[in-house]
Amino acid sequence: MQPGGRPRRKTGAAQSKGPKHISRPAPSRGPRPPKTYGRPGLYLAPMPLYNRRSELPVPAPPAPLGLAELLGRVRLALHRQFADSYWVVAEVADLTRPRFAGGHCYLTLAEQAVDERGVPAKAQARATLWSQRYQQVVPAFEAHTGQALRPGLKLLLRVQVRFHEQYGLSLDVLALDPSYTVGELARQRRGALHKLEAKGLLDKQKQLALPLAPQRLAVISSPTAAGFQDFVRQLEEAPYDFALTLFPAQMQGDEAPASLRAALDAVRRQRQAFEAVVIIRGGGSKTDLLAFDDYGLAAAVGAFPLPVLTGIGHERDEALADLTAHRALKTPTAVAAFLVERLARVDGLVARFATEIRAAAGHHLRQHHAHLDYLTGRGRAAGRRQLAGARAALHQRTRQAAQAPREQLRQLAQRLGRYRQQVPRAARRALAQEQRRLRRRARALQQRFARHHRRRREHLLRLRYQLELATTRHLHRAEIQLLGAQAKR
Repeated sequence: MQPGGRPRRKTGAAQSKGPKHISRPAPSRGPRPPKTYGRPGLYLAPMPLYNRRSELPVPAPPAPLGLAELLGRVRLALHRQFADSYWVVAEVADLTRPRFAGGHCYLTLAEQAVDERGVPAKAQARATLWSQRYQQVVPAFEAHTGQALRPGLKLLLRVQVRFHEQYGLSLDVLALDPSYTVGELARQRRGALHKLEAKGLLDKQKQLALPLAPQRLAVISSPTAAGFQDFVRQLEEAPYDFALTLFPAQMQGDEAPASLRAALDAVRRQRQAFEAVVIIRGGGSKTDLLAFDDYGLAAAVGAFPLPVLTGIGHERDEALADLTAHRALKTPTAVAAFLVERLARVDGLVARFATEIRAAAGHHLRQHHAHLDYLTGRGRAAGRRQLAGARAALHQRTRQAAQAPREQLRQLAQRLGRYRQQVPRAARRALAQEQRRLRRRARALQQRFARHHRRRREHLLRLRYQLELATTRHLHRAEIQLLGAQAKR
């Protein structure tokens, strides 16, 4: 300390300097009184004019630690501080499943958080499901949730903190709470449904008009799927011709939603060539159908300009893609049966119309025949009445004027003869004209139906030819590619 209570400034090897200016006491003859500085009663000896080494021993620096010893101390501290297990909420950022029986499962857990400064930060840690625990926990979790353990799932895990000098910090997973994941997935599904409803995509497809007899179909499926083969087989067994164009897509897995949206985009570019879109998948577990609960796929289906029919192959629940589609059926064969039944109804309707037209034409002809018969009867009755009246008048005139000239009688007889001949001829001509007119109408109806049937058949034959031509070209290109690949080898 300096006089006045101020600290000294240290330099170098713990040396201290005195004040820069110290006034010497004036010489006096007697003993000098003690000198006080700062507070009264505090006595300090006068400082020398030269530097002096500190009399306190300099402490030795601590001995350096080895890395192994330091990490060992960290492990012991963590073990003492975090001895228990903890329930932790985190999202699976990455997952490595066991590659063989008895292997372990490795996860990367992450959570988006905010640090003390309010800056977004990402917390991340490695976690391990040891083999025996994996065989106990994961099957029960997947059976309860219907979801495979995969990246992107938000989990509630019971973990223990572990630290190893070689591998660093990690978490041992002891248990998974499936009820939390089920609730989180239900919350995400409700959120997606609200978004689809807010954008009007739940009812947009249902407002589109499905053609009465859709036969030009764009099919989105996997070409090797059993459901697609069943769908094609059932349509081939039907008595109607369908023009199918397959747009291959991945139907399960993490890449399935993007693959399905790409297939829909490909159909959209050729939508003028199709009447409807069919998305089919043959059966599978609830886990395999997760792609159809994707919000992006459901929105793409709901906003598609053509009617979309789905036959995803699940019996209990409806996927989001089912809710936004024009018509959702349970299986691919149900979609095929729906299309065949729709054409059968149209075919039956056309046949019924033809029967009704034939019945109406026959009824019309019968009515005209009856009317002609009626007119003929009326003509004959009128002729008979006129003849009877003329005869009565003749008899009356004969009685009234016996001397009437014979010429008048002859003229009257001739007129009556003409009347007798004209009335049947007129009736026959009218009947013949009406019969000819009815025959012309019947022939016109038959020709119209024949032309319609011929145009429909020609259209179907053109579609069949185009499909065979496209198949032949595709096979030709595939053969050329195969020959090119063989030539390169």
